[in-house]
Amino acid sequence: MEVKIAQSWKERLNPQFQKPYFENLVHFVRSEYKKFTVYPPGREIFSAFDRCCFDNVKVVIIGQDPYHGPGQANGLCFSVHDGIRKPPSLLNIFKELKDDVGSEIPGSGNLERWADQGVLLLNATLTVRANTAGSHQNKGWEQFTDSVIELISREKEGIVFILWGSYAQKKGQVIDTSKHFVIQSAHPSPFAADRGFFGSRPFSRTNEYLKNIGKTEIDW
Repeated sequence: MEVKIAQSWKERLNPQFQKPYFENLVHFVRSEYKKFTVYPPGREIFSAFDRCCFDNVKVVIIGQDPYHGPGQANGLCFSVHDGIRKPPSLLNIFKELKDDVGSEIPGSGNLERWADQGVLLLNATLTVRANTAGSHQNKGWEQFTDSVIELISREKEGIVFILWGSYAQKKGQVIDTSKHFVIQSAHPSPFAADRGFFGSRPFSRTNEYLKNIGKTEIDW
């Protein structure tokens, strides 16, 4: 199973790749891909790390599981492949984006353009069995992505962490808030968006912070 991951990440994550939990995870994931339909496609498992190298990270958005419907997941949280109907959470993200910074809702739900500008779109779990939400949870992915968040918090400064919902907020407890900017709100899902996601202005707040510390703003 060939995966693509930027060299800058490979070097820093290599200690995790050598650990017993990760070897067990690889064994589990390989057997799942052989037996079942699993998303995203194998080569896209680490797309978040391939599109956004370590040195370029300015913003981290934390999701939970990849989408589990046909053709949706592309390795970036909340993002779908071109030509795929936008899931409800992503539609709500785009609605808030329009209200926040005036951007028109894009035709495609593919967020690669964000990743290319330094937005790490990180799911807590990087794979999922088709039509079975949460099927790859508690197999080792969470430990791996916790280590990624900790690494960014420790080695970088002035990163914006966007934590939507209680799951992401719990995962973000390792972030050093003395040197990073954390934006928290309700999750953009239709079940929670009206309870504090809409009106939270994460996009303009991110850019205001980046501008204030002398970094290039994100063209959302």
